[in-house]
Amino acid sequence: MTSAPAPAKLAPKTVYLVANGDLRLSANQNCWAAQHEMEQAIGQAVAAAGWTVQRAHPYKEDEQHGFIGSQKEGLAVFRGLDPDAPLIVAEAVWQYSHHVLAGLSTHRGPILTLANWSGTWPGLVGMLNLNGSLTKAGVPYCSLWADDFADAAFRDKLAGWLNTGAVEHDLSHVKPLSDAPVGDAERALAKQLADELRTQKAIMGVFDEGCMGMFNAIIPDHLLNPTGVFKERLSQSALYYETTQVPDAEADAVRAWMENAGIKFQTGPTHETDLTDEQIRLQCKMYVAAVRIADDFGCDLIGIQYQQGLKDLLPASDLVEGTLNNTARPPVTSRDGSRVLYEGEPLPHFNEVDECAGLDGLLTYRVHKALGQPVENTLHDLRWGDWDRSGTTDEYVWVFEISGSVPPAHFADGWAGAVSERQPAMYFPNGGGTIKGISKPGEVVWSRIFVEDGKLKMDLGRAKVVELPLAETERRWNDTTPQWPIMHAVTYGVSRDQMMARHKSNHIQCAYANSAAEANRAMYAKAALAAELGLEVCICGDAPG
Repeated sequence: MTSAPAPAKLAPKTVYLVANGDLRLSANQNCWAAQHEMEQAIGQAVAAAGWTVQRAHPYKEDEQHGFIGSQKEGLAVFRGLDPDAPLIVAEAVWQYSHHVLAGLSTHRGPILTLANWSGTWPGLVGMLNLNGSLTKAGVPYCSLWADDFADAAFRDKLAGWLNTGAVEHDLSHVKPLSDAPVGDAERALAKQLADELRTQKAIMGVFDEGCMGMFNAIIPDHLLNPTGVFKERLSQSALYYETTQVPDAEADAVRAWMENAGIKFQTGPTHETDLTDEQIRLQCKMYVAAVRIADDFGCDLIGIQYQQGLKDLLPASDLVEGTLNNTARPPVTSRDGSRVLYEGEPLPHFNEVDECAGLDGLLTYRVHKALGQPVENTLHDLRWGDWDRSGTTDEYVWVFEISGSVPPAHFADGWAGAVSERQPAMYFPNGGGTIKGISKPGEVVWSRIFVEDGKLKMDLGRAKVVELPLAETERRWNDTTPQWPIMHAVTYGVSRDQMMARHKSNHIQCAYANSAAEANRAMYAKAALAAELGLEVCICGDAPG
């Protein structure tokens, strides 16, 4: 076998540009115009620093976009690159990190992940996922993001990276748990819960690992098992089959319960564009099926892969996921009708089989239950943020959104504050309804588990959810995804750029507490529990109240 020739060396003061994309052709085609516009702006910024951009792969005329669309394609691209040259991964969209992770893992030159700042074109979400994946893989990288690539401050940082291969960010908000004022009562509770988990153990049901290329969302068993949590690897095909076995009458009873609780389904007659009654019926069947399979295997929590696999067979799992995470939910009986499954409690669900969010959600559930705090929790995308334009607050307000997993208990009126709208056809050909609503004002604990240096780590912080006028909420919805639930979050003591510089995922876990003081106590108790289980823990920002 003849060895391939070595790639040509890149010319001095030249930097590669890589554009990683989605696995779905429709998404890549719809998002290409925004990516192309971003790349032109990046090219101008690089030129202003006296450098030149060389695109590492061409526009594909046959597919009408210029993204890397698979791991196979990504490997082919990197085989032809000078491994010592500087490289920018420019993202204006969601991307599947595994398409480029293999190539980046052996690239010796400086790597910069670079994102736009837009709710509509969520490059910042894609970049955060890639950053978390590179962190887990132990690949050195730097990151930048910008509202405007002509901004002088951004261009100074970009020029610095081009010339030195380094970018410095302010991480003064991050403190080790040893510096936090954790009380004796919280430490005692943490030890009690840790002992229970290690001795009794828990089962995490995983309906097929590795959703949407999220390498950072997979916890290796040798890191997870010492916490007392063990995976039950389940199949989406089993969930599909079980869904088909649920009688119509059971599914219709689930929908009737939801409608009696107050949710409003926005239905229409056309499968391709509307949320139809048949889509809702299938979602209700999936809900029953998921609870029964979880019970079959003794699962303490489950995660459904969501966007891949099942999307070609069933409607989206959003309605299922948020319902599972809610204490008040339609009852599901065993197949013989002899008992109600998981009666009176949620069955914690982690969206997109993000196992880091799953472990976090389980710890949150147990701590909040022990403290008498609301147990409903969810992950959100760290989707975008902006200054409030209504004059309600002068604080920076994040847009936290996620399509699935948000429990109605997070809305002011519960189920009555929820509507269900069809998922966008670009992602979900078989439709399915979301659980859309506005998260209620209140005190929140946020957190993220991630893998770095071969260890499990956790960051925690505090935030408040603010109420904004409906017009401002609609502006934010329309700039992101209006079919999804939204949380207006203000992080205490953590600025936008500090969050972006530190956070190792596109996901952030959120749970309410009944007051600021109780939220602080819940945060410190969860932090202590994580530390008892062997995680390296940091507190980010302030804990007022």
